[in-house]
Amino acid sequence: MEQPTVTHDDFLGGQLRLTQPRHGFRAGIDAVLLAAACPAKAGESVLELGCGVGTALLCVGRRVEGLDLTGIEVQADYAALARANAATNGIDATIVTADLTALPADLRQRQFHHVIMNPPYYERASSTPAQDSGRDRALAGAQMSDWIGMGARRLRPKGSLTLIQRITRLPEVLAAATGQIGSISVLPLAARAGRAPDLFLMRGIKGGRAAFRLLAPRVLHHGDRHQQTADYAPEIEMVLRHGGALHWDSIPADM
Repeated sequence: MEQPTVTHDDFLGGQLRLTQPRHGFRAGIDAVLLAAACPAKAGESVLELGCGVGTALLCVGRRVEGLDLTGIEVQADYAALARANAATNGIDATIVTADLTALPADLRQRQFHHVIMNPPYYERASSTPAQDSGRDRALAGAQMSDWIGMGARRLRPKGSLTLIQRITRLPEVLAAATGQIGSISVLPLAARAGRAPDLFLMRGIKGGRAAFRLLAPRVLHHGDRHQQTADYAPEIEMVLRHGGALHWDSIPADM
């Protein structure tokens, strides 16, 4: 019997059920962590560049009610899944099929309170076939400066830009952000205590003037080695299983 081309996966402990391709680019905890780091409040607007099947955008929408949600996705099949996922989960979101370097005129005139993004992790020149999924190929024409530049232009004054990326691309991200956003803070993400971070979250403010901040690494898992499937640190467990927000500056004492 031929396998279905899509899977139906639970996120946020079952608060979201998302359809995504069985093969190629598939959303994981990165998108959930990105959503948890977005400081959106009820009544505000959120734009996701490269929204895929809508995972991060819909996670934000599930955590915070009353948001104006918009996602941009270049691949029509992913955009269609994002629309279907929004409808299935009862979340009002506008999904636009467009290249982030050539947005429709109406979107180019809008400004948002928050922009979130998860650019392809691998540079086109250094990608291997296993890393370079169909979606990465579709997005690979845009440089990091395109992603951050477009995000900054779509922000209203004092709006926030939040992204997740591999730690090896931190210099490139900071260079692209120079002159575009300010008050930049970087939160490294380490799999376990004592290990070098593999990923980082970055948040910046349009027009912000605060000094750059490098925060202490956030540890995702308990212990120095894998023990069981759900060995996440308490805060990360709250984010992944219960849809909680990621505390940006420090972990509360009761976690």
